[in-house]
Amino acid sequence: QVQLVESGGGLVQAGGSLRLSCAASGRTFRTYAMGWFRQAPGKEREFVAAISRSGGSTLYADSVKGRFTISRPNANNTEYLQMNSLNPEDPAVFSCEADNSFGFEWVGTRSSQYAYWGQGTQVTVSS
Repeated sequence: QVQLVESGGGLVQAGGSLRLSCAASGRTFRTYAMGWFRQAPGKEREFVAAISRSGGSTLYADSVKGRFTISRPNANNTEYLQMNSLNPEDPAVFSCEADNSFGFEWVGTRSSQYAYWGQGTQVTVSS
């Protein structure tokens, strides 16, 4: 079993930055593919970014490409989502998800593909 806890959300002005963290406990975190998803009020859950089990493959939603960066340093059981140039379209609850059923270069864009997820952290952007 894997337990995921997100942190780093908060209020930021448009154009500002936040770094979200996803800390994992339980089985070895580095062997899991990870994804970030977000859900705004009244909207469907949407894919944001993902990284493969190897760490060598990443994928981003078009809406965040060039602004967000997903990373997973090898030294600890924490994954990060660096978010720059935040805009009024970005506010949502951001959640991280994990799975290790697929190959080492697999990156998943659907929430249903991941077996584990956290409770989420709120991101708010003021204009």
